[in-house]
Amino acid sequence: MTEIARITPALRVVAHPTAHLTGTQKAAIIVRLLLAEGAAVDIRKLPDHMQAALAEQMGQLRLIDRTTLTAVVEEFVTELEQVGLSFPEGIEGALGMMDGHISPSAANRLRRLASAGARADPWDRIVPLPPERLLPLLEEESPEVAAVILSKLPVTRAADLLSRLPGDRARRVAYAVSLTGNIDPETVRRIGVALAAQLGSQPPSAFEAGPVERVGAILNVSPAATRESVLQGLEETDTAFAEQVRRAIFTFGSIPARLAPRDVARVLRGVDPAVLVTALAYAAAGPLAPVVEFLLSNMSPRLAQSLRESMAERGTVREKQGEEATAAVVGVIRQLEAAGEIVLIQPDE
Repeated sequence: MTEIARITPALRVVAHPTAHLTGTQKAAIIVRLLLAEGAAVDIRKLPDHMQAALAEQMGQLRLIDRTTLTAVVEEFVTELEQVGLSFPEGIEGALGMMDGHISPSAANRLRRLASAGARADPWDRIVPLPPERLLPLLEEESPEVAAVILSKLPVTRAADLLSRLPGDRARRVAYAVSLTGNIDPETVRRIGVALAAQLGSQPPSAFEAGPVERVGAILNVSPAATRESVLQGLEETDTAFAEQVRRAIFTFGSIPARLAPRDVARVLRGVDPAVLVTALAYAAAGPLAPVVEFLLSNMSPRLAQSLRESMAERGTVREKQGEEATAAVVGVIRQLEAAGEIVLIQPDE
C-alpha cells in the first residue's frame, strides 16, 4: 500500500480550467463579460454563421465559475499580446488602406472578384459611396430596389438622398420601403451583388466629384460678382446645367433656407470668433442682413447680445474681408455636412 500511495500522485492529471471549452464557447464568455461591463461590442461585421454560432453558445452556457472565467480572460489577453500585426478585414478594408498606392483599374478588378465570392457582403462597398454615386441608382432602378438601398443606409443619409429625388419618385420609393418588411436576406444580398457589379462596370473617373459639384464648389468660394457673372453665362449656354449648379451652390445667403435652426449653435462653435464678428458685421450692412438675424435669433440671447456689441465695435468691413469671412462660415458648414454631423435642407424642386 505504501508503494501505491507513493505512485498515485504522479498519475494524477490536472486538467486546465478551459480544456473542456471550445473556441466558440470561450468567445461567448468574453462577449458576455464585455457586455456585463458595459462595453460596446459590435459583432455585426462577423459572417452570419459565426454570429449565429456565438448566439447559440450564449444561449446554451449557464454558469461559469470564477476560476474558469479568469483562465479564459488570461488566455484571451495572452493571445492579444502575441499579436504583432493586424490587417484590415475584407477587400474594402485593404483597398482603403492602400488608397493612393493602387490604380483604380486594379481596385475595381479586386472589388469585382470580391463581389463574386459566396460570403462577400456587397453592401460593404455600396453603403459608403457618396451621394452622387447612389442618387443615379435611386433614380434609375425600380422603386423596390431603391427602397432596399435606402433601407441599408444610415437614417440621416437615407433622408438626404430621399429629399434629392423628385416629389413623385420620392413618394413611390417611400411607399416601396413599406413593402420590404418580409424580404429575405438572400434576396437583399443578390440585389447588392447586382448593384456592386453595375457600379464596378463603370469606368474610373479622374475626378471624385461630378462636374456640377466641382463647378458649384468653385463658385461657392468665388466673389459674388464673379459667381453671378459665371452663372449668367452658363444659363445662356446650358440652362439645365446652370440650374443644377445653382442648386449645388451654398453661399452665406443660403443659410436661412438650408441650415436647420437647431444646427446654428454647432456651426458657430466651429468658426473663429473674430472671423464670425467680421462676417456678421459685413453682412448686417447689406442685403444679407436677414441671414444675420436668422443666426442671432437661433442662439442664446446672451451670446446674441454679445455679438451685436462686437459687431458695433467692429464697424465698417471692407468687401474683400467680408467675403473672406462669410466664405469661412460657409466652409465650416460644408465641413460639418461632409462629416455627417449636420444635414442641409435641400432646395425645393
